[in-house]
Amino acid sequence: MAFIRDRSEERTGFQNGLPASDIVDFQNDFAMVYRMDASTAERIKGYRERGYVVHLMTGISWGHYLDYLDGDFDGETHWDEAQTDRNGNQILHSPKVPYMVPTVSFADYITAQLKQAVDLGVEAIHVEEPEFWDRAGYSEAFKREFFAYYKTPWSPPHESVDARYKCAKLKAYLYTRTIERVSAALKEYSIKKYGKAVRFYVPTHSLLNYTQWKIVSPEGRLADIPCVDGCIAQVWTGTAREKNWYQGVYAERTFETAYLEYGVMQELVKGTGRKMWFLHDPIEDNPRFDWDDYRENYFCTVAASLLHPKINTYEICPWPDRIFREKYPRNFPDGLPIPDVYKTLLNNTFQTLGTVENAEQTGLRVGILMADAQLYQREYPDSEFSGPIEQKTGTVLVTGDEEIEAFRTGLVEKGGENRELMLKFMSDAAFPAFYGLAMPLVKYGIPVRPVLLDNARRYAGYLDDYDVLIMSYEYMKPDYPDMNAAIARWVMQGGTLIYVGDGFDPFHNVRSWWTGKYPTAAEHLFEMLGVSPEKEQEIFTCLKGTAAVWKTSPAKLSFSKENADLWRAFFGAVLDKAGREYAFTNRLTMRRGKHLIAAVMDESVSDEPLTVKGVYADLFAPDFAVVTEKTLRPGEKALLFDLTRADETEIVGSSVRVNAMEQTENGLKLKVSGAADFTAYLRLRVGQPVASATVDGEAVAFENDPVGKTVCLRFESKVGERCAFICF
Repeated sequence: MAFIRDRSEERTGFQNGLPASDIVDFQNDFAMVYRMDASTAERIKGYRERGYVVHLMTGISWGHYLDYLDGDFDGETHWDEAQTDRNGNQILHSPKVPYMVPTVSFADYITAQLKQAVDLGVEAIHVEEPEFWDRAGYSEAFKREFFAYYKTPWSPPHESVDARYKCAKLKAYLYTRTIERVSAALKEYSIKKYGKAVRFYVPTHSLLNYTQWKIVSPEGRLADIPCVDGCIAQVWTGTAREKNWYQGVYAERTFETAYLEYGVMQELVKGTGRKMWFLHDPIEDNPRFDWDDYRENYFCTVAASLLHPKINTYEICPWPDRIFREKYPRNFPDGLPIPDVYKTLLNNTFQTLGTVENAEQTGLRVGILMADAQLYQREYPDSEFSGPIEQKTGTVLVTGDEEIEAFRTGLVEKGGENRELMLKFMSDAAFPAFYGLAMPLVKYGIPVRPVLLDNARRYAGYLDDYDVLIMSYEYMKPDYPDMNAAIARWVMQGGTLIYVGDGFDPFHNVRSWWTGKYPTAAEHLFEMLGVSPEKEQEIFTCLKGTAAVWKTSPAKLSFSKENADLWRAFFGAVLDKAGREYAFTNRLTMRRGKHLIAAVMDESVSDEPLTVKGVYADLFAPDFAVVTEKTLRPGEKALLFDLTRADETEIVGSSVRVNAMEQTENGLKLKVSGAADFTAYLRLRVGQPVASATVDGEAVAFENDPVGKTVCLRFESKVGERCAFICF
C-alpha cells in the first residue's frame, strides 16, 4: 500500500534553506537541506529528528562563495572566473554572487565545501543548476580554458557561427568536467572515511527551458558521468509559463510546455537505473502573481508530469516557507496569505504523489528529437546582420503585446523570407523552430514526447520505444555521424521518420564532420536512408519503414493556424502512408494503475468537454470527493482514483502521512502524522458504514459515502504522530 511505505524509498522530498518547522513538516520521505554555512549542522539535525532521510543541496554554478572569490580559500583571488558578457559586465545571480566559470580550482573548492556535508552524515548531495549563460564567454578564465581545450587562442563568440558554437560546446564541457571531478572525489572520500558511497544528484532545468532561456548546461552529457546517480527535473510554473508561438498567437501555455519539459527530462535517466524526481512548485520565483494564478498553474504542472508514466518520484516543492508563510502578490497592499483550501490541496497532493505507480505507455508512440547541441546555437553572430550593433543581438527585443504582434505581422507578411527577421525570430526565447513542430500536435491530442538524439548513440535500441519520430536540424546539429546511422537503421527496421527543414540556419556552416562533403547534416541522413528529396514534400518507403521530408522552416509552422493545419495534414498523410492509426482530439489521458489523469486543451480541434463516468474519488478536490461523473472543459485537468479498482479496505486519499493501519475487532486503527495548522481529510475505502471516528480519542467529523463505499474524516492537522480510529 503506497500510502504506507518506508522513507528509504525516497519517493517524495523537498528542499529548504530554513530550519525544520511545524507548518512545513509534510512528513514526506526526504528533506534537502540547502547550502553549507554555520547553520547547516543544526538544520540537518532538525530534519533528521523529525524522521526525514536527509540530503544536502547547493549551487554548482553560483552560491555564497566569497571566501573563494576573495582568496581566503587558496590565497588567490578568483573574480576573473565570474561569467562575463561582451561588454565586460559580470553576470550575477545576486549581488556579490556571480555565475562561475567552473575551473579546476573551483571544482576543488566545491569538493572541499561538500566534504563537510559528508562528515555531517547526509545520505546524498545535490549540486543544482550547472548553468553557463550563452551571452557569457568573455572572462579571462574562459579565455584560458578555451586555449587549453582547443589549443588555439580564444575567438569572441559574436564574430562567427563557428566561434559561437565552439564556445558553447566548451561551456557544456566545463560543467561536465566539474561535476565529474566533484562527484568522484566525494564518493571516494565517503567510501574511504565512512565505508559507504554518498549518492550524488544534479537538479537541473529541462533542456527545453535552458534552450529558451539561452543557458548552456550538460543535460544529456550527465549520462556520461559515472558517479552521477540521477537528477531532479526542475520544471515548474516559472519555466512552463514561458510564452511560445502557436498558430500565430504568442502566449503562455503552461500545461503543454510543462508536458514537453517533463518529457525530455525523463530521457536523462531512461534505461539507466538512475533516479529522477519531477519537481513542482505551488508558487514560483516571481512573487507578483496571486494565489488563483499560482494554484491554476501548479495543477497544470502536476497533471503534465503525471502523463509521463515512467517516473513516479517527485520533489513536492522548493522553499516551502515562502509558500506557507508569505503573502502574495508580495509587497502589494492587497497581498494575502495562502488560502486555507489551497493549503489543504497542497498537503493532499504532497501525499498523493507518493502513491502513484509507473505504467506502460500505450497507443501511438510519437517522439520529437532534441539534442544538447541545440544549446550551442541560440544566438547568431554579428556577421549575420547588416544593421547597427544594437540590432545585432539575434533576439526579438520586444516588451509589449503590440510590439510582439507588429514583429510577427511583419515577418508573416514577408512570408518568412526576410532573412534577418527570420534569424531574430528563430533565436527568440520562444524557440519557434521546436514549438512549431511540437505544439500543433500536442494541442491536437498527439502524445508527442521529446527524444534525446544524443542517446541514440549511447544505448542500443534507444529509439525502439517509438513508432514515429519528428526531427529538424534547423535548431540542432548532430555531434557525430553515427547519430544519423542510428536513425536510418531505426527507419529501415520499420520506423516512421518525418524530417522538416530547409537548410536556412547559418549554423549548418559550422566546421564539423559533414562540412565540405555535405551542405547540411540532413543530406548525410538522406544518403543513409537512400532518398533524394527534390519536391517540397515527399514521402519515401525505406525497406520496412517510411521517411518523409518537408523542405520548410519549422519556425514558419508557428506563424499561423493555416501553417499549423498544413503541418498536421502532412503528419496525417505520412502516418496514413505508413499504415499507422492516429486521431486528433483535444485531450490527453492516461491510466496509471488505479489513477486516471486527464487534461482537456484549448486552442484545439474542438471545444468539446470530456466527461468521465464511473465511480471515482477526485484527488484534486480538498475532501477527495466521490463522483460518478466528471466533466472537464478546455483548460481543465483531473486526477481521479478509480474506486471500482480499489481493494476492499484501502486508503484512497489523505492530507497526512499514514504510517500504519491495522484492522481491529470493530474498526480500523491508523497512525498518522503531518504538518500543522490546516484542515486535513482522510478518505478510506471501508466497505461498510462507519459509526464513529476519533483522532487521539477526540471525535472528529466524518461522512459515509454509500456509492464508493468510502468514509471521509475531517480534522485539524497537528505535528506529531497521532492515532485515528474508525469504528463500524
